[in-house]
Amino acid sequence: MTTDTLNEPLLVSGSYDHTIRVWQPYSGVCLRVMQHTDSQVNSLDISPKRNMLAACGYQHIRLYDLHSNYPIVNFEGVPKNVTSVGFQEDGKWMYTGGEDGKVRIWDMSSPNPSCKRIFDCQSPVNAVCLLPNQVELLIAHQGGGIYLWDVKSDQHDHLLPEVECSIQDVAVSPNGAYMAAVNNKGNCFIWTLSSAGGSPGHGSQLTRSEAKLKIQAHEKYGLRCRFSPDSSMLVTCSGDGTARIYRTDTWALHAELRIERYWMWDAIFNNDSKYLFTVSSDNLPRLWRIDTKTVEREYSGHMKAVTALAFRDERIANGFTATDNGSGLSSTH
Repeated sequence: MTTDTLNEPLLVSGSYDHTIRVWQPYSGVCLRVMQHTDSQVNSLDISPKRNMLAACGYQHIRLYDLHSNYPIVNFEGVPKNVTSVGFQEDGKWMYTGGEDGKVRIWDMSSPNPSCKRIFDCQSPVNAVCLLPNQVELLIAHQGGGIYLWDVKSDQHDHLLPEVECSIQDVAVSPNGAYMAAVNNKGNCFIWTLSSAGGSPGHGSQLTRSEAKLKIQAHEKYGLRCRFSPDSSMLVTCSGDGTARIYRTDTWALHAELRIERYWMWDAIFNNDSKYLFTVSSDNLPRLWRIDTKTVEREYSGHMKAVTALAFRDERIANGFTATDNGSGLSSTH
């Protein structure tokens, strides 16, 4: 790889063409093409130290060195479709969720990661999200509900915002104030979150949630929801070809970004929350400027629908992530 992966922004996209592409987001240069054989890519995450990439798909969980084209670890014996993957903030463990109904916690302290905990939702899992406290997981499943699971104490709770639907994605704001979920009817649900006190995972109660509002976000299938790094915005993606951005102070629609005739599969904000990356079924990742609602850049190379994104724009100092509070990616335009 010709760039410094510890200090340069990294954009990663995964596709139905069985490849993962690593990009320089500001130049559009493709740095690396990784092979993800025998499966589409459902979810991606870059490790906190920016040296590893986790990817999952049908019966596959793979760990890549960002300096290699091929996986260095294949997690064996995972049945069905694996739909979600992510790292704990220190990279000590990783979580996955899949259509076998299981959420797994993987110990990443050894070269051969092992499964240390399993939570059985008894319903296919569509998405998993880690709360800022790094102890509780939100789990969206096809039965229409959301589990909150404390991985240390094993306590759990269950929300059912709407019957006869499937929750497709769930997200929590970085400031821990809000939780959002989208379902296959295009509805978006918002909750306010509050701590029950005490230290999570040590006999305390679970984080409390209170339903705030329901937004008819899309006319078709909801696919993804994500908050901006500054917690000021929420984006939802849909089969109607749009990414819609809502302001969290009023929950009013702030911007709509549209790709005609295609599904908008995933979206992620850059660090200063002024730009949005999207991927869609027309084979293209894009970079949008939010205030003008215009496409700043397209990333060409994938041959089929692009369904997953990961992005990191933090510098690594002495082995730890150091957030750049400057203009971030916007300084390149």
